[in-house]
Amino acid sequence: MSLLVRVASALLLAGALHGVALARDETLLPQVQTLVPFASEEGLDRLARASAKSDFAPLANQFEAQATIAFCGPTTAAIVLNALTPPGLEAPRDRSRLQPADALYLPKGLELTVPRHTQESVIARGKKTRAQVFGEPATVDGRVSRDGGYQLRQLAELLEAHRLVTRLVIVDAQTAEADIRQDLIDNLNRAGDFVIVNYQREAVGQAGGGHISPLGAYDAATDSVLVLDVNPSRYPWVWMPISTLVRGMRTRDVVENRGYILLRPR
Repeated sequence: MSLLVRVASALLLAGALHGVALARDETLLPQVQTLVPFASEEGLDRLARASAKSDFAPLANQFEAQATIAFCGPTTAAIVLNALTPPGLEAPRDRSRLQPADALYLPKGLELTVPRHTQESVIARGKKTRAQVFGEPATVDGRVSRDGGYQLRQLAELLEAHRLVTRLVIVDAQTAEADIRQDLIDNLNRAGDFVIVNYQREAVGQAGGGHISPLGAYDAATDSVLVLDVNPSRYPWVWMPISTLVRGMRTRDVVENRGYILLRPR
C-alpha cells in the first residue's frame, strides 16, 4: 500500500470515528425539541392542518402584548376575558391610561375609552394588589416575603373573581403526560372555553424564568401546541411539542409546581 493510500485511509477512518464520537456526544445533550415560530412557513402549515383550533380566532382577535415583565398573568387574563365577553355586554372602561390633557380639545362629555378588560383593570378584582404584583413585601402565614407577578393558583383566583369557572392542574411527578395531552386537546377542540399554561422558559429551551400565556391550537401530526406568547417582543408565538411543554410545567414555582388552568364562563 502506497504512502498516499495509507494517509487517505487513515483520514477516512479518523473521520468515521469522529462521526461516531459526535453521535455519542449528541445523545448526552438535553432532548429539548425545536420550537417552531408560528410566522414561519411550517408554523402556518401546522395551523392550516390543525383540527383542534377553536380557540385561535377569538384569542388572536383580542391579543395584546404584556406592558411590563410582571404582567404575563394579567395580560393573559385580559385576553381571555375579552374573548369570552359576549357582544353587547358592557365591559369595564379603564381610564387609568388617560391624562387630563387628553380631553382638552374634545367635545364635552365624549367618552374616550372603549369597553374592554385591560392588564390594569383585571388586577383590581383579585386578592393580590398591584403593588404586590410589582414585589411589595406581604405577610403570608406569618412570614414576610416578596412574590412578584402571579403564581398559577393566584391567577386562577383572579379569574374566579371575574366570574369564570376554572380547573387548576398542578403538574407534579404523578401527573401523567397522557392526561395533560387529553385535557389540552379537548379544550382546544371546544369553542367557548380556553386553556392557560404556566411553564419555566429555561426548561423549554428559552432564556428566562416562569411565564404564563394562553394556547391557541393543537397539531396532531407533530403533537405540538401553539403558545400565544404574551411577550412577543422577546419570543414570538411558537409551536411547542407537548412533551416539551410538560417539562416546562413540571418545574417548581414559589410554593408548588407550575401547570395549567382550564376555564370557561359561569
